Amino acid sequence: MSMDPLLAKARGLWEDLAGVPVSFAPTGGVNVVVSPESGVCPVGWAGVVALGESAIVTVPSESAAVIVRDALTRLPVDAAAVREVLPLARVLGPAVLSYMSPEGFRPVAGSSTVEQLSGHHPALRSLETAAGPEDAAEAALDEITSPVFVVREHGKVVAAAGYQTWPRRTAHFSVLTAPAVRGRGLARATGSAAVTHALAAGLLPQWRARLRASQRVAAALGFEELGAQLSIEI
Repeated sequence: MSMDPLLAKARGLWEDLAGVPVSFAPTGGVNVVVSPESGVCPVGWAGVVALGESAIVTVPSESAAVIVRDALTRLPVDAAAVREVLPLARVLGPAVLSYMSPEGFRPVAGSSTVEQLSGHHPALRSLETAAGPEDAAEAALDEITSPVFVVREHGKVVAAAGYQTWPRRTAHFSVLTAPAVRGRGLARATGSAAVTHALAAGLLPQWRARLRASQRVAAALGFEELGAQLSIEI
């Protein structure tokens, strides 16, 4: 049976980011490889990506590979389960990985006026300050390479979305909304404008989210959850 094209594209991206030859097993399971320069996780950590019924894991050394193979080959990509096996490890994630086909896009036709700014516009730094350091770091607006799509209220940017161009012609999305205006659909409005831009450029939209609120925005726009990612300090 042929693989879903969206899943195949997502897997190809993360196989490239692994930095060494590795592939997702077609029949399920986990493939662990040593890759000190892996782009899947922070340097010196193990990176786990599960897509469909299989996963790949990159580790920085052979000794780490032995530990991780024993711990992860029998586990789902779940931070709580990992902590049970590796109680001293620090874990980032898991974050849900969602992707979109052009046919699945559900654009938002809201009442909010969406403007376009450059990624270096000072108004974005003000939004990051309002959102707080944790949310700002998660959104990483400063890494956006596309135009940034924003909503203003009373002259201030209160919501923003854009994307960073990743390998395999992938658009990795960033979205941030000021706490005072959350729940009003502004993330969907700005996200919709950014997705429209990415699809027009022929890119594969990728949405990575830990928080349920962000996952709900992705689902509302037509993203499909295909798997998850987490990083484990070795």
